[in-house]
Amino acid sequence: MLRHLDIRDILLIDHLELEFEAGLNVLTGETGAGKSILLDSLGFVLGWRGRAELVRSGAEQGEVTAVFDVPQGHAVRALLLEAGLPDDDELILRRINTKEGRKTAFVNSRRASGELLRQLSEHLVELHGQHDDRGLLNPRGHRDLLDDYAGLAPKLTELRKLWRARSAAFEAKRAAEVRIAAAREEEEFLRHAVAELEELNPQTGEDEALDKDRRRMQAAEKVGADIARAQQSLRSEKGAEGTAHEALRWLESIGGEPAELMVQPIAALERASHELALAADAIEQALSVLSFSSSDLEACEERLFAIRAMARKHDVLPDELSEFTRELSRRLTLIDGSDAELADLEKAAQLADTSYQTAAEKLSAARRKAAAKLDQAVMKELAPLKMERAIFTTEITEADAGPEGADAVSFTVATNPGAPSGPLAKIASGGELSRFLLALKVCLTNEASNVTMIFDEIDRGVGGATADAVGRRLKALGADGQVLVVTHSPQVAALGAHHWRVSKAVTKGVTLSTVAALNADERVDEVARMISGDTITDEARAAAKALL
Repeated sequence: MLRHLDIRDILLIDHLELEFEAGLNVLTGETGAGKSILLDSLGFVLGWRGRAELVRSGAEQGEVTAVFDVPQGHAVRALLLEAGLPDDDELILRRINTKEGRKTAFVNSRRASGELLRQLSEHLVELHGQHDDRGLLNPRGHRDLLDDYAGLAPKLTELRKLWRARSAAFEAKRAAEVRIAAAREEEEFLRHAVAELEELNPQTGEDEALDKDRRRMQAAEKVGADIARAQQSLRSEKGAEGTAHEALRWLESIGGEPAELMVQPIAALERASHELALAADAIEQALSVLSFSSSDLEACEERLFAIRAMARKHDVLPDELSEFTRELSRRLTLIDGSDAELADLEKAAQLADTSYQTAAEKLSAARRKAAAKLDQAVMKELAPLKMERAIFTTEITEADAGPEGADAVSFTVATNPGAPSGPLAKIASGGELSRFLLALKVCLTNEASNVTMIFDEIDRGVGGATADAVGRRLKALGADGQVLVVTHSPQVAALGAHHWRVSKAVTKGVTLSTVAALNADERVDEVARMISGDTITDEARAAAKALL
């Protein structure tokens, strides 16, 4: 509920502070006194689009502050939490506009964007009038209004869940179709490539091992003869090992005193013989390792060149051929099992679609039932508003399926039986439109509202008993909430719980608008003025007292 409005240097207002209350609040005044400035100022602080030039002439900047009471559970609290802003029982919006056109906004003393103000305003204020394109006259919101009226929130939540599941199922099917179609385009290549790769059967690390074996065998061809000659020089009868053994025998055969002189040479020869034997064994082992046939080298090179040629053919590294083979095999498996996969995905998509369609049809039925109930309620409200011959219809037509169903909803009217029906804004005249909007709003507001409802001259073009009926319905709307009405009707003004008069005066060559809260006597004079004009007669005062 709007509690406080502070306006500084906006259009014709230098400084104005207003304290609003619950119930029906009425603002009256002569045409041009500045009632629309109050709405422009409120729209500015709420982030709505409005006049480009707002700053009062001669001022550096204009500023509007609005204070709202925000009860627990109000939708505004979730928006504040999401934006990381303080969440209190009191919401303070402030917006500044410099004369150069720069705008700055604050929410609970924190800088905020104009977009956040607009989001908050959706849950704070409703504006209704002949030029209202945000509320009842906007066909894009009619379905939401009908759903709220019918209490269809649980059904909508379930339907949105089913729509997401349906969309996911069809997207999975579509993605699989694209993937499988692409795979089938290369099926012939895949089968040939997989067969070729599986026949070759390259292993990870095989390229390096083959290259190492090839280099070893190529090196063995060059050094093999030299190693064999070294072995011959050691192991032959006249080789080093045989010569050492022969010398050792001769020395060991020496006896007597000279034998003592042979101890050191004999030990040295024994050590040498042992080392020569070890060297000969190692050379023999090396020859065994290096031994190969020409066919071994040929087979190694053929395998190595085949692997490298295959890697070049598929533009991968030799060590990647094994994984590449598995990847191509997986793609072939996908093709071979694609029919079954697509059948499963098609079944899942159809099941999800059936679930969605069933829920959407139930929602449509609930909407049609609620539409008939709403039509009856609006028609009942139109009779006291002197529009008993008018016909109000909630049209439900088929629309593209979506998360909220497959219905398009539009409020249409025919002002007389047999006359063509059409959208509210196009068919009804000014006074008729106001009454249609009021009747519709009365029917749609079936419980305490958490928004401030503003009606801008919604009683234009009506008078007498009809204006009284309009006022009584506005009063009923304000019984459990807050309603602000800009009115020229004395019947409506008399029914207000709180009354403000807007006036305009020229002081020292400067035109300023002011707003004053009226007491009981002042209300009599203001309602009398609305009845009789500038000259307030005793009869007008008597009529005003009767209305009040």
